[in-house]
Amino acid sequence: MQSRLRALTTITARTFSTSTSTTTTAPPSEFPKTLDGLRARLARESPTLSDFVYSVEVGTKKKPLPKPKWMKEAVPGGEKYVQIKKKLRELKLHTVCEEARCPNLGECWSGGETGTATATIMILGDTCTRGCRFCNVKTSRTPPPPDPNEPGNVAEAIASWGLDYVVITSVDRDDLPDQGSGHFTETVQKLKALKPNMLIEALVPDFRGDPGCVEKVAKSGLDVFAHNIETVEELQNSVRDHRANFKQSLDVLVMAKDYAPAGTLTKTSIMLGCGETPEQVVRTMEKVRAAGVDVMTFGQYMRPSKRHMPVSEYITPEAFEKYQTLGMEMGFRYVASGPMVRSSYKAGEFYIKSMIESDRASSSQPPVS
Repeated sequence: MQSRLRALTTITARTFSTSTSTTTTAPPSEFPKTLDGLRARLARESPTLSDFVYSVEVGTKKKPLPKPKWMKEAVPGGEKYVQIKKKLRELKLHTVCEEARCPNLGECWSGGETGTATATIMILGDTCTRGCRFCNVKTSRTPPPPDPNEPGNVAEAIASWGLDYVVITSVDRDDLPDQGSGHFTETVQKLKALKPNMLIEALVPDFRGDPGCVEKVAKSGLDVFAHNIETVEELQNSVRDHRANFKQSLDVLVMAKDYAPAGTLTKTSIMLGCGETPEQVVRTMEKVRAAGVDVMTFGQYMRPSKRHMPVSEYITPEAFEKYQTLGMEMGFRYVASGPMVRSSYKAGEFYIKSMIESDRASSSQPPVS
């Protein structure tokens, strides 16, 4: 696979390239459903994949280049958007949508084309104990203690918004004995008590790999257990806080799958444009899939401020499409991949919602005799 996905560096662009040999496509039956089989099949089918521009440069500090046209952001708006924002201010709640300056905020809160309105609520305060180089959330070694009333307030607020799917996430709380897992669990359980049919995704920190913390949240009643590996394995040390690492994150996702009730989905996300190579992305995808993860998302890294890690390059929509196709070939149940995709993304949540509902409908049907 690596030889089929070589990156060609030029002055202004990188090309995601495949072989131009004239071999014929082999019948799918020749290849087993394994990663080796996938590599072999893609190698044989490479003539169907034409070369295209993989990315464009960002320029230099003295001569920055404008963002490509596909990175333009939509202006937030709509009745449901206004309603949610007002309620957040009243209850002094935080959303990662606002804290991280997500470009899809208005689309997600209003429901967009799918009509599935979603929001990502951030619990355990707005101050993180870690300092990842890409993140805009403020940091401190000693953040304020969690609000004991927050789980109830969050549950009541979300229940009143008419959302179909909600993502509950948090800052890292290395200062707490249980890393905040109890707070997470209480929030999910209170919301499920008020809205049993609402789908809940918990986008959790790594809990420093503590199995007890992972088990507690995985069994809380959530529908999707999400934890982001953020970047390829090779760039973990330069992108994430030193307390986070690739193996620890994969272990958390594996444990969640083991502890959670059958039918619970696991999910992760990585940013592109941090300096990774296509080969590194593919290797990372393989390891994530081998860990049993169901859903993976890819989005363009955007620098929140000049204090943060610079963008290495802008990955083209065509390259994102290739990663989506490859991910589905690898066996992920769903892959959301695009420049504006974030780990909690309305369009992806619409498909995950449909997937969960379909699974439940199938499992409730009596077996055919």
